Amino acid sequence: MKIFSAQQIYQADKSTIQKEQIKSDDLMERAANQLFEWLHSRLRGTQVNIQLFCGIGNNGGDGIALARMLHEHGYSIKVYVVNYSDKRSEDFLLNLERLKDLKVWPDFINKESDLPEISPNDIVVDAIFGIGLNRAPDDWVGSLIAHINNSRAFVLSVDVPSGLPLDEAPWNPDYVIQASYVLSFQLPKLVFFLPKTGVYVNQWEVLDIGLNPDFIANTEADFELIGRPEVLPLYRPRLKFSHKGTFGHSLIVGGSYGKIGAVQLASNACLTVGSGMVTAFIPKCGYDALQTAVPEVMVLTGSRDKYISGIEVPFQPTVVGIGVGIGQDDDTVSAFCAFLKKNKSPMVIDADGLNILSQNTEMLKDVPEMSVLTPHPKELERLIGYWDSDFEKLEKAKAFALKHNLVIVIKGAHTITVYNGKGYVNTTGNPGMATAGSGDVLTGIITGLMAQGYAPVEAAIFGVYLHGLAGDMGASAKGYEALKASVLVEHIGNAYAELLRQPEVEQKETN
Repeated sequence: MKIFSAQQIYQADKSTIQKEQIKSDDLMERAANQLFEWLHSRLRGTQVNIQLFCGIGNNGGDGIALARMLHEHGYSIKVYVVNYSDKRSEDFLLNLERLKDLKVWPDFINKESDLPEISPNDIVVDAIFGIGLNRAPDDWVGSLIAHINNSRAFVLSVDVPSGLPLDEAPWNPDYVIQASYVLSFQLPKLVFFLPKTGVYVNQWEVLDIGLNPDFIANTEADFELIGRPEVLPLYRPRLKFSHKGTFGHSLIVGGSYGKIGAVQLASNACLTVGSGMVTAFIPKCGYDALQTAVPEVMVLTGSRDKYISGIEVPFQPTVVGIGVGIGQDDDTVSAFCAFLKKNKSPMVIDADGLNILSQNTEMLKDVPEMSVLTPHPKELERLIGYWDSDFEKLEKAKAFALKHNLVIVIKGAHTITVYNGKGYVNTTGNPGMATAGSGDVLTGIITGLMAQGYAPVEAAIFGVYLHGLAGDMGASAKGYEALKASVLVEHIGNAYAELLRQPEVEQKETN
């Protein structure tokens, strides 16, 4: 599913109006009707007070049109017009007159008005600001927003939480609606998925308002939301006469004294996701532990007991996953540098492998093109530098990936894979995955997928989705708090099965 910018959304509206030869208020009516159907299907006439706070632009027009539909179906409503400007959109004014024709008279709120009383049992519809907001709300409007947030009422935001810009950080975090639910028109918004802005969106859903499908299909988006429909076509079925050599030989390089578990998790995940063979290269101290924990993994060791001081491998691996638990000993840094110069295989680089690169940037020239880097936020900052907002972070990451022709997996609540100027936003995963070793498992998954022949960007997108789905299934079985990294590995097979599961066909009863 594509994620459009505000400008692209406006263009989609305009394209729809032109193609269908309708008026803009017809499109507003269509949007309001979808809002009403969503609410009505859940309330079914339940008597509850619904308070609608509407701005004087098109977002407010949506809210006013919704108020009319709610009134016509017997709901108890109270409408407030947040009068923050002398300018009003034509469609807002048109819908305001339609509401007045039903003898429903909104209260106009300005900076002199008292804040309205809101009960925790009320439903609040937030239609104050839409996607066109380009400055901070006035202080009195910000006070109203804070009042709504403090009411403990269920807050339903129309298209986007009021006060939240689409392409920059909030000007004042206290002047943004904390939405219980956001109903986004046609497509989701990028701000729903970023750490500093997604906190204003508890849940969201897309409402299909019938925007021109040709425009959407033919318009390139900078970001794409990755769900099952996007991932399933990436899956590579196995053929009957395949053998272990068909699915590649992965090399996992890492580990140091006390951190052999990281290699165990990565190697086990690599095998479980389908790599034909896996060899781990570790310091001597981890040999017995790794051979015992994962007997299917072949093990090579360096000359040192507690850390890696040289990497010599007697075969050409299909792909190399490197960095998990490896440490930053001086000899390890030298070994990594020497290995980069002679290695010809694509790579997945994680953890201290990334930290070594950030401290020795001259090594970046030896990283094979199309390698996959999997940083968490601090590792990413060390690589690309400090950022002021999530939007700057994404732009810096895209520039870094383009410069070095790499795939960057920005780990987080909604992990974003960046490649060739585009971002792919993942939809699986949960807070239980914020646990030691979770990233090691992801490294193993992506490495194992690349070994099987998935292109690096496909392996990253698919791997992140599968990793999150395994986490979701593990959390369902264990709960968030008990979701260890080893549980993620245990559920990789279940995640595959869930991805490939055929939808159940309802059988009609016959007499």
